[in-house]
Amino acid sequence: MSALGPIFLIFAGIIGFFIFLYFVPVNLWITAIFSGVKVGLFELVFMRIRKVPPSVIVNSLITATKAGLKFTNDETGVKRQLSTMELEAHYLAGGNVPQVIRALISADKANIALTFKQATAIDLAGRDVFEAVQVSVNPKVLNTPSVAAVAADGIQLICKARVTIRANIQQLVGGAGEETILARVGEGIVTSVGSAKSHKEVLENPDKISKLVLARGLDAGTAFEILSIDIADVDVGTNIGAKLQTDQASADLKVAEAKAEERRAMAVALEQEMVAKAQEARAKVIEAEAEIPKAIADAFRTGNLGIMDYYKIQNIQADTSMRDSIAGGKKKGTGSSGSKA
Repeated sequence: MSALGPIFLIFAGIIGFFIFLYFVPVNLWITAIFSGVKVGLFELVFMRIRKVPPSVIVNSLITATKAGLKFTNDETGVKRQLSTMELEAHYLAGGNVPQVIRALISADKANIALTFKQATAIDLAGRDVFEAVQVSVNPKVLNTPSVAAVAADGIQLICKARVTIRANIQQLVGGAGEETILARVGEGIVTSVGSAKSHKEVLENPDKISKLVLARGLDAGTAFEILSIDIADVDVGTNIGAKLQTDQASADLKVAEAKAEERRAMAVALEQEMVAKAQEARAKVIEAEAEIPKAIADAFRTGNLGIMDYYKIQNIQADTSMRDSIAGGKKKGTGSSGSKA
């Protein structure tokens, strides 16, 4: 037992030494001192306790100090360096401290007005603040999708544009993104082409589209500033006016055919109705003719009709039939004699 005691103490000492180095980053403190960053050793220990990695904060301060990054105090007007408390607060809020420092250094070298408060606000808003500074220094080109527009003469034009934008640092928080820029440019192209009297005007002077679109102030309320809008390509599409007229004529033809079919159906129904009425009238005549023999017989029984009267009626009918037959024969003969002559 006595031999294991010193070994245990050695292991305990080694473990305690590493724990001490974890909570008290002496190497990082020495590096900060020689880099001109004023940070206390106990302050680094408190960072560990607050679950803030001291290396992230100290290395960011060293980078800012070496780059000569200073800020003007709004109250006193005196320029000062960043403090560890400001960086810790941004880290605990969920921000990316090294990215913010890189953006501030880039903006300072490019003479872009960007304060630490603005940079942290942009970073916490979910935007890449370093990329925003880069886009502000080096403008970005956006290619719009194919935009189909119709001129006043009914000819469709398919346009593509290139939009050169620059980040607006002052409106990065709460400003609309690239999708809004592309949508507004597409809407402006459609409006500009639609106001042209002929598609030939657009083909001859495509720069009119870019000038009209650029004059509409499409970057209002966005996080970017539109520098230029260039029409990259204009293609002639289909004749929308002729197609609409053709579709209208086809629709009118179908309507006319439907109305004609309706009138035909009404005529057929009316004809069938007239045939039914004629058959009904014929049935009534036949029914009336069937009553004649009964009436004659009844007249004989009542004495209102005698035998001689009946014979006279028969003679009259026979004479009428003969006259009709003679008249028909004469008509045929006249026609034949006329043909012989």
